[in-house]
Amino acid sequence: MNYIKSTLLSALLVGSVSAGYAQKDAAAAKPAIKVVEGTVVSTSPDIAKPISTKHQVTINGKVINYTATVGYLQLASEDGKPKANIFFTAYTRDGVKDISKRPITYTFNGGPGSSSVWLHMGVMGPKRVVMSEKGDQLAPPYSYVDNEYSWLDKTDLVFIDPVTTGYSRAVTGEKDKQFHGYEEDIASMGDAIRLFSNTYERWASPKYLAGESYGTTRAAGLSSYLQDRYKFYLNGVVLISSILNMQTARFDIGNDLPYPLFLPTYTATAWYHKKLSPELQQNLRKTLDEVEAFADNEYSTALMKGSDLTEVEYNNIVDKLSRYTGLSKEYVRQTDLRIDIHKFDKELRRSEGLTVGRLDSRFTGRDYNDVGVRPEFDPSNDGTISGPYSAALNHYVRSELKYKNDLPYEILGGRVQPWNYSNVQNKYLNVGESLRQAMSKNPYLKVWVLCGYYDLATPYYAAEYTFNHMGLRPEQKKNVHFTYYESGHMMYIHKPTLVQVKKDADKMYDNIATQTTPNTPTASVQ
Repeated sequence: MNYIKSTLLSALLVGSVSAGYAQKDAAAAKPAIKVVEGTVVSTSPDIAKPISTKHQVTINGKVINYTATVGYLQLASEDGKPKANIFFTAYTRDGVKDISKRPITYTFNGGPGSSSVWLHMGVMGPKRVVMSEKGDQLAPPYSYVDNEYSWLDKTDLVFIDPVTTGYSRAVTGEKDKQFHGYEEDIASMGDAIRLFSNTYERWASPKYLAGESYGTTRAAGLSSYLQDRYKFYLNGVVLISSILNMQTARFDIGNDLPYPLFLPTYTATAWYHKKLSPELQQNLRKTLDEVEAFADNEYSTALMKGSDLTEVEYNNIVDKLSRYTGLSKEYVRQTDLRIDIHKFDKELRRSEGLTVGRLDSRFTGRDYNDVGVRPEFDPSNDGTISGPYSAALNHYVRSELKYKNDLPYEILGGRVQPWNYSNVQNKYLNVGESLRQAMSKNPYLKVWVLCGYYDLATPYYAAEYTFNHMGLRPEQKKNVHFTYYESGHMMYIHKPTLVQVKKDADKMYDNIATQTTPNTPTASVQ
């Protein structure tokens, strides 16, 4: 039975395990495990208590005592047949007398195909990976420290890894692909959240979702799914590096939407690398205001006209695109006014033999040669964050959380491909409508959107466009709050941004906690 067509029944918590099985095919391997007194005696799933350990961390000058719990939520069909084991790491503050007043935030990253390690050990959890002030990786072996900017003082945290990421897997005999798609993922992750809430009695708590990148797509979908399927209403949704409408980021022939939406981030990148004219280098925000006005008006109109542009109009757009991107007029002409993100990454500093990052365009890399049309790799991913985060997580769960599992912890990979978008076949996925519906049915629901100026994966102006085209009513728009940072996709690797994000998170939780009445529509009086 396909997972999405079955209703999940119960949460079976599978704890400290060692997946000692012969792995003939890594891509098809399933975590078949059984633990008896700490020893693997079989290769079939078993129920065991999760592992809990006691810790403390100092946040905002206060010592926070907390319990870390790691283990599995087992998804099953209504007849009790196991389908998948979902790995989670939960942090709950000790000494809370009434958990109905204690917020809980369910957290995940994106990909699709990413574990939750980035938000877990980058910004929200009680430990964080040590990076430079800018966000450069340091020399291996890597390390992590107590995270004095953790959100744990404001909310309990549950980090969830979707199937085939982290330690999460389909059980033996079940196919991975039944979880690898937009609707399939929403159903399995939604039920994992429901099951955790059942098991740990958190239905009465203020509830939040926090996602990054495709995790924002997931969060928007979940806001509607949880509400409609289980009447599971949320207090807040946190969208970090948001992408809700895939059309805004797909450079397909005939889709001109991304070009004006990416332009402000091209400008911010050129500004950072000092490739703009002196007057544009003075103030980033002032320059972006000018570029956004151009993108909304002249540039969008020019793209709409297409080949009907006059020669004078065409040359005017060439001049301005060159001015705002730091690219030559000749190159802009070669693109026919349509600058692809990957080509921009390769072209901006080509004369110096450098490429710029996609996830974070502050970073540079060097390819084998300088003649390609796109970078060989993303210097802000493979050359910056992957190694430190992988080392930190794998050491941390074993040494401090006392959790043993010999499965490879899938940090970020392609085991989920191809991702099934059959629900939007022949069109672009746009979950903005799911979020709008959730906000319409729940007038208390708040949305916080965090954007990095140097994020070329999910540009801030594309996020603004999406929310401006969701059809939000005035009272709903009041429930949406944007914040901006001079950093990239994983904005928190930049230390000043990490500090500011913590301050902004504190404000969000405090403001929602004091909310007593929703924003409601008012009728006009004639």
